[in-house]
Amino acid sequence: MIRLVFLLRRRPGLSLAEFHDDWLNRHGPLVASFSSDLKLLRYVQTHTLDGPANLAAQKARGEMEPHYDGVAELWWSTEADLQTALQSDAGKLAGAALLADEARFIDLPESPLWFAYEYPQVNPTPENIEARVKSNIQRVFFPLRQQTHLTEAQACHYWLTQHGPIVRASAAAAGMLCYRQVHRANSPLDAALQEARGTRVESYLGHAEAWVDLGRAPATNEAKLASKTFIKDEHNFIDMARSTIWMGKEHTIIDKR
Repeated sequence: MIRLVFLLRRRPGLSLAEFHDDWLNRHGPLVASFSSDLKLLRYVQTHTLDGPANLAAQKARGEMEPHYDGVAELWWSTEADLQTALQSDAGKLAGAALLADEARFIDLPESPLWFAYEYPQVNPTPENIEARVKSNIQRVFFPLRQQTHLTEAQACHYWLTQHGPIVRASAAAAGMLCYRQVHRANSPLDAALQEARGTRVESYLGHAEAWVDLGRAPATNEAKLASKTFIKDEHNFIDMARSTIWMGKEHTIIDKR
């Protein structure tokens, strides 16, 4: 599957609660109404939690960018399905309607978006873990950019072949239920979406995502050591000052898997 990742900042003047309410209860149903025209397989909103955990995760890694107010993600079965949908007359009309609605509540120039592919690292069976509002599970979302001395290819290779195994080895100790790497696809389709929105923010290399059950996450020395090990290795390839991290809750609007 190919995934659209859309990091969102709210328009000035909107509170976080107002932004989340509009996004979920007005924009979400609008996206759903166009799901067939766009050949959407899945659409998930992750709403950023407002609390000290975000700042604590950032502080543990050093100076980082401010976190976003949420992330919208849309999935297609294949890149061919995606291209067909976006190039069809119905898809173009749907895209125009959604863009017009986005402009009401999203600060579009400050909200980067790109297409990506996921690489599962710690994957549950069945794949049904979700950070629902009334659950102990939180989703960790970590958009990252590589250190400037590394090429994109070098950073992705390290992330996948060196950092991935380190996280997998200690995932259980850290209380991690699921962990995936989502690498930017560098799709030629990125440019049109960014141009239409006047995007000013550079796309990230990709993001790491993890689901943690706070009711089961151990506060043991082993868990603390696992966290320190993750962070130490992150500094080998991530430019923390150009990356960010936060926790959120998911709302699944469309799921046709």
